[in-house]
Amino acid sequence: MSTPEIKSAPHTLGEVLTAISDGMVALLKEFYGRGPTRAKSYYADDLVVCVLRGGFTRVEQTLLEGGRGASVIQQRMAFQELMRARFEEVIEQATGRPVIGFMSGNQQHPDMMCEVFILAPTDLVDDPMAAGDSSISA
Repeated sequence: MSTPEIKSAPHTLGEVLTAISDGMVALLKEFYGRGPTRAKSYYADDLVVCVLRGGFTRVEQTLLEGGRGASVIQQRMAFQELMRARFEEVIEQATGRPVIGFMSGNQQHPDMMCEVFILAPTDLVDDPMAAGDSSISA
């Protein structure tokens, strides 16, 4: 599980969002053999959302075309739960804050995943990351 203290976070919101998107894409590429075709991350208050589009493997595409979409989604959900600690590590390193909640969702048409992270509350009023601004990372 997460540790209460996280350090070495990027300094600007843009750097944080880029670190999140790049980290999530790298993990998916490492474990699926390919990453999503598009990734956007959002960060506001205690919430981080990663939307990852594209990226079904050839095997998954074949299963989808053969009417086995439910098994593809079930397998992805099982994988994402096993990857939880690694996903959380990406978020914690980027934001400098512990993750206290994680939810994951997938859909077939269009092909996308959504990873939602809830961060431990902070009382840092002057922290630009806690100001409620959200942005999109390329």
